[in-house]
Amino acid sequence: MTSGKLLIVDDDKVAMKSLEQALKKAGHAVTATQSGGNAQSLLEKQPFDVVIAELRMDKVDGAQLLRRCRESHPDIEVILITGDATLESAVEAMRQGAFHYLAKPCQPDRVREVVAEALEKIRYRRESRSLRERVESCQGKVRILTQDGRMQHLLDMARQVAPTDCNILITGESGTGKELFARYLHHQSRRESGPFVAVNCGAFNEELLANELFGHTKGAFTGAHADKKGLLEASSGGTLFLDEITEMSPAMQVKLLRVIQEKEVQPLGSTTPVKIDVRFIAATNRDVQEMVKQGGFRQDLYFRLNVVNLHIPALSARKEDVPLLAHHFLAKHATTMGKHVTELASDALDLLRAYDFPGNVRELENIIERGVALTTGSSIGPVHLPDDLRDLSIRTFRKKSGRIPTLEEQEQDYINWVLQESGGNQTLAAQVLGIDRVSLWRKLKRYEVEKG
Repeated sequence: MTSGKLLIVDDDKVAMKSLEQALKKAGHAVTATQSGGNAQSLLEKQPFDVVIAELRMDKVDGAQLLRRCRESHPDIEVILITGDATLESAVEAMRQGAFHYLAKPCQPDRVREVVAEALEKIRYRRESRSLRERVESCQGKVRILTQDGRMQHLLDMARQVAPTDCNILITGESGTGKELFARYLHHQSRRESGPFVAVNCGAFNEELLANELFGHTKGAFTGAHADKKGLLEASSGGTLFLDEITEMSPAMQVKLLRVIQEKEVQPLGSTTPVKIDVRFIAATNRDVQEMVKQGGFRQDLYFRLNVVNLHIPALSARKEDVPLLAHHFLAKHATTMGKHVTELASDALDLLRAYDFPGNVRELENIIERGVALTTGSSIGPVHLPDDLRDLSIRTFRKKSGRIPTLEEQEQDYINWVLQESGGNQTLAAQVLGIDRVSLWRKLKRYEVEKG
């Protein structure tokens, strides 16, 4: 959000006009008034993004406007200004919910900077709300959450082929969500009411995998005390998902090929084949074509399984999906843990956007689950992220500013975040920081009041 609708309220006409002129030059739509009462009327009639109000005014002052906005217009950010700034009034203003507190005379560049930060917070809040609404609309359904154009094209293709019975090979890096995609295909197909059976071919040796897939009859081998229906037979009428198909031994590849061709399975120890009606979806994170060339995977089986290929891109190639997926996992794990965690702090989300996710969607979910577990508030901040992501914040700062942040800058960011998480309670913040309240007061005076 580069521009916004601003309301300036200051009974000092010169100061009001100065702010109005500076912010109009920055491209904002500005309404200005010298009356707090008139400002209240304007708030009921027009939508505003930011209110900039003098703290000390007759009748209706900035503190009252702040309370009105918090009660009736919670999406509006309020910036308070005053000519007699004190640490106590600044902290109280922030505790009441002000976005920022500036001392007069206000430097135009600083005001424009604070307004831009407030508008960015509003943009982030609106984006988060939209993402939460999208996530909530998908609860209880097999959905693929994405905003990426390539993924949307992939979903269009999936919806086209799902109603058919053609076999599908899903490829992509580990953690991209290949099994979720297979479940999506199943639920979009005419087999939705039938079983969806998943087996990881890399989790069993050849003998155990054969027993899992084909089953056996009583007495087929030592310990076979009863008939066991194999997964191939159990998935008849539905879908069998063969994950890590390239880990299957050559002998098992031959057996699977015959099942696909003949549409029948013969349990170990039986002389009678059983007819099956199965739709096969296979998946791998390896280059199957290269394995076929090297003789590691049968070409005829590859052709049987790869009637349609769906390749899921890595999360690093679709960064716009990170916020949507992060909010989905936040809602999921907050519910599971019974915690009231509702949002990601904007700086934490910035770090997630900048991260490459070698573990893809699975790693993102792990990070968010960890954050939900560690936070004691309603949001996940940078401090709740793994060390490698927090280190990334230093590299990101360096990239933007051309230098490594100082220890003081890092400390200031952390103190501000702890205060925010503590609801402005200095005593609680000091306890969390492991310092006494006087030390915190001195740091706040240096970082905030002198800055204003």
